[in-house]
Amino acid sequence: MPLEKRRLARRSFSYYMRVMNEVNGQLVGHLSDISTGGFKLDSKDAIPTNKDFRLRIELNNEVAEKAFMTFTARSRWCAADPLDPTAYSVGFQIVNMAPADFEIFGRMFEKYGSQGAQNNKPNDNYLWR
Repeated sequence: MPLEKRRLARRSFSYYMRVMNEVNGQLVGHLSDISTGGFKLDSKDAIPTNKDFRLRIELNNEVAEKAFMTFTARSRWCAADPLDPTAYSVGFQIVNMAPADFEIFGRMFEKYGSQGAQNNKPNDNYLWR
């Protein structure tokens, strides 16, 4: 993988935040890593790759004055968790997000992202795997 594709800052996510499928209301997973252009979920299910999903993240009053935000994200990769064979790590790229919601996403990145915790994992990029 060319290094120029890994320029987005990434952080492990230190706050338990659920991500739901907006269409059917099912839990997709929990945020575990975040970048300004995408995120990684821990999921109990394998997610098909290169598919667009309409997602909803439940918010708290520390990052927004509303209860949730919805947006479209594309699954870029899915891999079995190396420590838990019943779980999966799934990388998503944000495809379409309202400008106001992107500001909220940026606040989530700043408030809950822990720098450096997972930046040393090879080939663990949300957008390019």
